[in-house]
Amino acid sequence: MNDFDLRGRPEPPMRGDETATLLGFLEFGRATLRWKCAGLDAEGLRTTVGASTITLGGLLGHLAQVEDSWFTEDLAGLPPPPPWDTDREAWRWAADRPPEELLAQWETSVARSRERVAEALADGGLDHLAVDPKPPPAMNLRWILVHMIEEYARHNGHADLLREAADGETGE
Repeated sequence: MNDFDLRGRPEPPMRGDETATLLGFLEFGRATLRWKCAGLDAEGLRTTVGASTITLGGLLGHLAQVEDSWFTEDLAGLPPPPPWDTDREAWRWAADRPPEELLAQWETSVARSRERVAEALADGGLDHLAVDPKPPPAMNLRWILVHMIEEYARHNGHADLLREAADGETGE
């Protein structure tokens, strides 16, 4: 049973095994991004800070593409799903999309990633090797999960600043 913090994010297990701990921290990072984007309109998702062109909407597009790249393409060796099959530039793709579409694409990509992780865990666990490694040698699922935790941690720092600039909401 998951415990949830005051923002509704699932707390990583305090005494979980390696798999539960890695997945717990990845889900916490995903939930943090969702929280930082929740309730904002298109203008809020297009807010920038300083000279940077990064936006919360762009982060949603980027992280959707990153989810699909690592888990669908690299881990499972499958072709890129839409919209990445025709547009590999997620930041540009996300620029003028409405909030509902950005969130839906990110949620679809995350759901697809969860499926790929479950398949890999059933077929070798954390030692399951990526089918399409970049660069060789092939990395395992453990490496990809740690990389994705780092990816969300880095971008959630951006999300903190962007959310505060959008409407003043702060926290973590």
